[in-house]
Amino acid sequence: MPDKWVDWNKTTRSKDYRGSASFATFMIIGPTCFFLGILFAMFPYDFPLLWTKDPISAAYLDQLETHLKFIHQSPPLIARVLSIMVGVGFLGFFIKLFRASESNMLFDGASLVLYLIGVGVYVANIVKGLRLVSAGAWTRDDFDPATAASIGRAGGDPLTGGEIILGREDSLKVMAASNTILALVLVGVLVLQAGQWYAERKDNEEYEKYEKMEKSGAPSSPTSEKNKKKQ
Repeated sequence: MPDKWVDWNKTTRSKDYRGSASFATFMIIGPTCFFLGILFAMFPYDFPLLWTKDPISAAYLDQLETHLKFIHQSPPLIARVLSIMVGVGFLGFFIKLFRASESNMLFDGASLVLYLIGVGVYVANIVKGLRLVSAGAWTRDDFDPATAASIGRAGGDPLTGGEIILGREDSLKVMAASNTILALVLVGVLVLQAGQWYAERKDNEEYEKYEKMEKSGAPSSPTSEKNKKKQ
């Protein structure tokens, strides 16, 4: 990787190293936990759709649809807060990846990829599903449940920009599955950030061990010697 993106001389003990204890890390963890909390609040609604074999009643689908409409039709301030939280997460990643160390590229780079996947799932599936629910796509006169997912519907549906609309139950299941995928992706971000903290801890322990061995005159390990030369 080009040197303009990665500072190969930077270690976890460098003064300008932005690791797990930096404020940028909290800018990543904060929004991630915030969105996980929202998804956890949605789990009671998603559970009957994905994780049980019991038949789904029409009354439950009506209740879920009402809940989703309430969310999508909330005041604009709610959407702005969500957008700000997404932006704070991206800002945290960009701060940590500016003149990144090898550790930053490994852990924060992978976390950024997962974060981008999560944003893509949110925009492509969840937001689109909320728009369909809010618009009452399944209560329109021209909607035919029997041919909802049929390829024969030439041109798709204008409400989705030409894409085909699934039936109500299938569409709600897609949204529930998207919530689950998004939750797993966000958990992956937290795992990588925790992995960075653990790697820094082990590196510091090895460095302290090397310092003690150096003072006692004992031979040091090659890894510790390499880290020492980078200081």
